[in-house]
Amino acid sequence: MTNLVTLTRMRVQLALRNKMFFFFSIILPLGFFFLYCGVFAKGQPDGVAFLLGPVLGLNVMGSFWGLSATLVMFREQGILRRFHVTPVTATDMLISSILANYVLTLPTVVVELFLARTLFHVPHLGNLLSVFLLVSIGTISFGSLGLVIASITNTMQETQVLNQLLWLPLIFLSGATIPFTSLSKTVQHIALFLPATYLVHGLKSAIVDRQGPEHVGLALISLTVWFLLTLFLSSQLFRWEPEAKIPRRAKLYVAATAIPFLLLGIWEATNGRVIAEENATLQRLEAPHKSDKNDGAQPDSNSPKRPPLSDDSNSPPDP
Repeated sequence: MTNLVTLTRMRVQLALRNKMFFFFSIILPLGFFFLYCGVFAKGQPDGVAFLLGPVLGLNVMGSFWGLSATLVMFREQGILRRFHVTPVTATDMLISSILANYVLTLPTVVVELFLARTLFHVPHLGNLLSVFLLVSIGTISFGSLGLVIASITNTMQETQVLNQLLWLPLIFLSGATIPFTSLSKTVQHIALFLPATYLVHGLKSAIVDRQGPEHVGLALISLTVWFLLTLFLSSQLFRWEPEAKIPRRAKLYVAATAIPFLLLGIWEATNGRVIAEENATLQRLEAPHKSDKNDGAQPDSNSPKRPPLSDDSNSPPDP
């Protein structure tokens, strides 16, 4: 436990000294926050609340970038070799990386929630317990994905390529950047097999619909199982030395980490719960705007009415 605490504190201190950390972990997430809330939502509280889930989802999902790149860099520079001669185990190194990433990610999420409430006057932030659980489990689960990437890649170039290949589907198909209801039916069913879809949808449900942990429990359980699988696999494939290689067959084991969302995707594709809830949420948010337009098109009942033209032939002629 002492080694774990020491390593976590060291990782946090190293990150705070890195200028790139401030850009990717603070400036970039806040930039997305103001882009979504100020431009896309036009500062309207209801729109900001609807887009707050995708904003937090982007912040949480981005955690695997830093972890994978940092561990590969440590291995290439021989830093992990120095830790290997100490009483530090591979599990200590991996868990401390996840804990440090969580400690560094959580304050940015809190700042975004605070700004949404005070600056954009969002009337409520939903069920904060559900938001906290989704952010916490999402951060450690996507962070563990970064550990797997660092375990199966040999160079920084390979790491960046694999990060890009995973990052693009996660952000474009999950509803984090493109509204989920705007996707075609085929793409929506494909997105049901991605962990990011359940993270973003769960955050929307927690914030907009104020759903409790019991409603988002399926997403929480799936993300937790995914975290355990990826953590176990990364501990088995972890390498201290840059010269150490893993067999190609071992890389196929990574596919086993997709089992939770493979099963969940099959169930959701049959049940249709996520797609139905996404459509219902969007229709409920659009309903007030449609009613306002209809009200504006109707004549005012209190305005004076013109009397009907008389067709009385006995009326006196005009002088």
